Amino acid sequence: MPSPIHPIETAVPPNSRIQSFLAGASFYDSWSITSHEVDRSALDHFIAAARRTPRWVDACMAARNRVVRFFGLKDLGGLSGLEGGRRAVDYLPGERVGIFTVFENRFDEALIGDRDKHLNVVLSVHRHALPGGREVVVTITTVVHVKNALGRLYMLAVKPMHRFIAPAVLATIGDAARTA
Repeated sequence: MPSPIHPIETAVPPNSRIQSFLAGASFYDSWSITSHEVDRSALDHFIAAARRTPRWVDACMAARNRVVRFFGLKDLGGLSGLEGGRRAVDYLPGERVGIFTVFENRFDEALIGDRDKHLNVVLSVHRHALPGGREVVVTITTVVHVKNALGRLYMLAVKPMHRFIAPAVLATIGDAARTA
């Protein structure tokens, strides 16, 4: 099977740690792409993608931050807002990597996310080497557990946008970024 050069919606990787977060989820999805950056860890792939976040995605985040302030939700900043020069291997659980908190940081999978009084969000950045060792499949899985009515209302707006944002950000780390 040829490896995708554009993000595709896919199943949650069966050996992923994010599997344990799926029970009772209000929302989840997975998007995958291949990369020739086989030496990058899962979190390295996320950091590379976040640094190249499309401008329109950061504009959406800025609009989100302005609106949610009135409802008591956190201003997360922009997806591309990362500390400069920090290596992925140095991020420990509890530390922030851009808009997310690191929950776990392993070479083949990083779990990052955000927890507040309205919802819990966990992202898995999972990498799996393909036979031959020249490519890896990078899969981003997002799992959301809504806690209350405000969280449900928030997800009504976020869910449709997520279908555009997740693959657009993922495309920046795949071959699509180099062939566009």
